Amino acid sequence: MTGETGASRGRGETDGEVALLRLKEGTTVGHCDVQLVSRLISDRREVQTLELRYGTIRAQALTPHESLAVIEKLLGET
Repeated sequence: MTGETGASRGRGETDGEVALLRLKEGTTVGHCDVQLVSRLISDRREVQTLELRYGTIRAQALTPHESLAVIEKLLGET
């Protein structure tokens, strides 16, 4: 996402890495890393919240072609 889109509405209140993992039996769990804290999330409601946030972020993300155009534009400005 570019700065022009503003802050992502899907990020929540913390900055950090979030991973959604679908296990063999079909269950999805989340894993969050935020400054010195790592957390496995298995509560279905919390996982659903993470899935919704991921969907929001993905919907706002640039396509690979758009990302390349932004990078090329920034390179031209240096």
